[in-house]
Amino acid sequence: MLAGPGSGKTRVITHRIARLVATDVPPQQILAITFTNKAAREMAERVDVLLPDVKPWVGTFHRFCAQMLRRHARGVGLEPNYTILDMSDQRRLLKSVMAALGHDATPFPPPKIAARISQVQNRLVNPQSLAENPASGIGDFQGRIVAEVYPAYQKALQQSNAVDFDDLLLHVATLLEENPELRSQLDERFRYI
Repeated sequence: MLAGPGSGKTRVITHRIARLVATDVPPQQILAITFTNKAAREMAERVDVLLPDVKPWVGTFHRFCAQMLRRHARGVGLEPNYTILDMSDQRRLLKSVMAALGHDATPFPPPKIAARISQVQNRLVNPQSLAENPASGIGDFQGRIVAEVYPAYQKALQQSNAVDFDDLLLHVATLLEENPELRSQLDERFRYI
């Protein structure tokens, strides 16, 4: 559902959840997912007011993906106790990777490279695809640096048993794409999204 701030999206969704539960839909089959922690908290609070004893799954995309990835981490080469890097840790690792590849961080600051990698990840492009086709959406010089750094960065994350926030989404998309059985399990579990 897309609408402007204050237009009643949360109210509509929470009342829809209440109606589903009132029609005997098991709460564990309901997935209410949003972008921000603030919106998720507000939605959970409103659901709790309408349904005090009922707990459907309410949270952010990142939280949902983090929980799913914990259960299926080995499917993407991670251990279930992986670490989620914050922005400063991500940039520190990226700077180290760039230095190891011989790239000076002055003309290519890690925050800018991180932003470009994030754009690629949000288009669900994995490092192998980008390495095979560096022009896939980022054909300038900085893009060619990203095409070289991104696979090395991902390898460093893997070796550290770590992910960044965008990896949460990319890894789960990969898991779902490569595992029809897992997709079926999710379809069975969450009938109402």
